[in-house]
Amino acid sequence: MKRRVLLLAALAFAAFGAGFGIATSTAAVATAATDDRAVPLVSGLPDFTALVERNKGSVVSISTEGSASPVRGQFQGEVPDILKRFFGDQFNFELPPQAPRQRQGIGSGFIISADGYILSNNHVVDGADKVIVRLLDRRELEAKVIGTDKRSDIALLKVDAKNLPVVRIGKSDKLRVGEWVFAIGAPFGFDYSVTQGIVSALGRGLPSENYVPFIQTDVAINPGNSGGPLFNLAGEVVGINSQIFSGSGGYMGLSFAIPMDIAMEVVEQLKSGGAVKRGWLGVVIQDVDRDLAESFGLERAEGALVSRVMPDTPAAAAGLREGDIVVAFDGKPIVHSSDLPHQVGRVKPGTVATLKVVRDGKARDIKVKVGELPGEDALAGGPDSGPEAATPAKADRLGLRVDVLPEARRKALGVAGGVVVTAVTGQPAAGSELRPGDVIVEINRKEITTVAAFNQLVAGLPAGKRVPLRVIRGDSPQYITLQVP
Repeated sequence: MKRRVLLLAALAFAAFGAGFGIATSTAAVATAATDDRAVPLVSGLPDFTALVERNKGSVVSISTEGSASPVRGQFQGEVPDILKRFFGDQFNFELPPQAPRQRQGIGSGFIISADGYILSNNHVVDGADKVIVRLLDRRELEAKVIGTDKRSDIALLKVDAKNLPVVRIGKSDKLRVGEWVFAIGAPFGFDYSVTQGIVSALGRGLPSENYVPFIQTDVAINPGNSGGPLFNLAGEVVGINSQIFSGSGGYMGLSFAIPMDIAMEVVEQLKSGGAVKRGWLGVVIQDVDRDLAESFGLERAEGALVSRVMPDTPAAAAGLREGDIVVAFDGKPIVHSSDLPHQVGRVKPGTVATLKVVRDGKARDIKVKVGELPGEDALAGGPDSGPEAATPAKADRLGLRVDVLPEARRKALGVAGGVVVTAVTGQPAAGSELRPGDVIVEINRKEITTVAAFNQLVAGLPAGKRVPLRVIRGDSPQYITLQVP
């Protein structure tokens, strides 16, 4: 009887499992099609074994060595009396120079040509005196750094070898959110570790780099994975694992890879010229949120809002203005502000492109000759002082007190007018991002020249409407909105 009950229970569990998709002891094998790819499925999940076997030989581990400057030690502590007798009170005994300290690093890479070209991350080899590449067959070869690009975090290496196994290069622009991907690398020095996950998002702009539209995944990436390949289910490399978002230094489900389309463009430039040239407009931009979209008369929140046009730049020459909202670049839509530098950066300097902008609620096309992205520039600031007499404005309907913008500060910012916020006294300003010290140069798309002009403009604002203010904080311009009472 007991045996019969157990048998019935087993049959019931099998039926339950079949009804709810729970795998029983016999694993079902099927095939999943992704575009033109066919990948075996085991119990409903991708089987990566054949893909890993086929590609692991083209993945390498990278170790680096770098030396710090020799340190000459100095005697520490109280000088013994016997030494004072012989050498006097001016005793200053130096130890012999110490041997140079070795800095060691680990990372990953992958072979892109049979004659020894290898891709990795710039931060893996940055500052290294020696780069060693270890192959699957345990050979260790010293690599030459052909070129690096700090902005995209890409390094092109070369080893002296022939007939090496190579990866297949895929098209990262064909990736879709939710698609399965996997990585091979050396996290914490554990060679040829395989992790898998899905594409979480595409075209991510990160604070560390605005010119790379990163692929976000939930593939487990840790220190040592940097520079390793991200594969799709066709066994093609679609990205280079580069960064993680972490509060602990380890994997937390947010990993970022450089798209392979971008990487190969960088490779071609590094091979031909040793440096990378990117397109540039010369604008400061910000995202368009719902409030800004309403205040600028847009139907939905999209595009890149121009908060500053730098002088003597391609954007200035083309007639682009502060307050313009770029919604397309050469026919490609700009949904988020981060889309614009991604698109412009890939254009060859000197190319004439078309910007579609919304200005004063109307769309227009502007031709611009794309320039070359310069090195990091810092705008000069200036002290908030000047000879002008200051007559503070009284608290107004926006809940602000403002004062004259000193001449020195105005010149430093390169603006014709404006007022400085001295106090936030009430709503609606108190519920906004405005703070004392901010410089307001424009309200509701009208420039402010004096405190009197500010008061006049505020008095005439339409009640109940949300209006944009162009504000400079420090030396960074941005647009914010206020709901007029």
